[in-house]
Amino acid sequence: MKAKDYYRGFITIDDALNFKRNDVRENYKEYVNSAAVQLLGLLDFDKHFVKAKGTKVYDEDGREYIDFLGGYGALNIGHNNDYVLERIKKVIGLPNILQASIYNFAGALAKNLSLLTNGHLKRSFFANSGAEAVEGALKIAKIASGKSKIAYCQNSFHGKSMGALSVTGREKYQNPFKPLVPDCYPVPYGDDRALEELLKIGGFAAFIVEPIQGEGGINVPPTGYLKRVREICDKYGVYLIIDEIQTGFGRTGYMFAYQSEEIIPDIVCFAKSIGGGIMPIGGYIAKDEIWKKAYGTVDKAFLHTSTFGGNTLSCAAGIATIEYIFENSLDKQAREKGDYFIKRLHELKSKYEVIKDVRGRGLMIGIEFEEPKGILNKITVGKLSELSKEYFASLVAGKLMNDYGIITAYTLNNPNVIRLEPPLTVEYDEIDRVIYALQDIFEKNSGFLSLGLESGKQVIRSFFKK
Repeated sequence: MKAKDYYRGFITIDDALNFKRNDVRENYKEYVNSAAVQLLGLLDFDKHFVKAKGTKVYDEDGREYIDFLGGYGALNIGHNNDYVLERIKKVIGLPNILQASIYNFAGALAKNLSLLTNGHLKRSFFANSGAEAVEGALKIAKIASGKSKIAYCQNSFHGKSMGALSVTGREKYQNPFKPLVPDCYPVPYGDDRALEELLKIGGFAAFIVEPIQGEGGINVPPTGYLKRVREICDKYGVYLIIDEIQTGFGRTGYMFAYQSEEIIPDIVCFAKSIGGGIMPIGGYIAKDEIWKKAYGTVDKAFLHTSTFGGNTLSCAAGIATIEYIFENSLDKQAREKGDYFIKRLHELKSKYEVIKDVRGRGLMIGIEFEEPKGILNKITVGKLSELSKEYFASLVAGKLMNDYGIITAYTLNNPNVIRLEPPLTVEYDEIDRVIYALQDIFEKNSGFLSLGLESGKQVIRSFFKK
């Protein structure tokens, strides 16, 4: 077969740039994930977005949307941030991946990360994602401690690779892949007494915990919980791993959320927003003495590595992102805007019983809705109620997107919670737009049942349209 015949039918970049919505759907359906296309299509979520800048996204019809999903916390500085893009351009032409040497920008970013921890943590390992960051953190804890057990929290989310999944607290994701990594033990989130009872058993290398549970439903632990956890881990000689993958880099009003309680973790995982929403990068940073125990000799130096980890473009993006956050005081902005946002949402909660709870910190906010009732099952012969049990908040998110141009989504471990994680650059009038949209939804739908009925119509319309 001639080369030109072999390549006939390939899609070029120019071809892809000219795709319409149906082209995107068909390729994704046929070659990526057909079930995802089906699910997104039910709520008319499978739009073809063609442009993004800051907090705004535009579809192929030119309609403007405000992004309050923010890449699950990956877009702290917004879409296509010019500051980061310009600095990435400065390193184009330098070796990006070169294993036969050491990386200039990896060392520079690692120093900056250490400074963010006030020098308490020193050694960074770079990978490409949050799950890889967790994998590396678990491994360094095990090798440095010489122990095998890991404690983690129920309802937590640390990733879906095998090690990270083993400490992710939802059976829906764990059960299909069992047996998982052994010696991983869950405790209730926010319950320091349960943690101490578990660690008393002995043999634990680490306890991994989110300072605020993201996928669990934006769950904020009791004040003082992390301080008490730190004391318990010290008491039993257990490393404390703080997962800042979603909470880090200003999201909660602090550069790292653990800093609100002035503790010093042993290991911190990071990812998502450090890449500026442009480059994939993740990793962990650990105390110097832990790293030296784990990898501080020549024979151990390469026990854990990543081919793309620490590449020039990703690390340059990380350096520029941290600079941008500092120069614009985005952590402070997140704190102030978050206080305003949460106050406005609590005002809505006091007026509309469909809102069960509002919680969060900074610009990491969750709205929990009351669960759907039996009438939904009757009007759709059981199908809608079945869907609602797992994805009800996505029905509300569908209305926000389709009727009001506001992008949100539910949290993975608690599908009755809508997350609000806009870029930290979000404006107050954009926050108000969300408030007015929710108010309008609840004014037009006098209670939970009518809202469910309206959402059901939307699903049915989308189903037949597809």
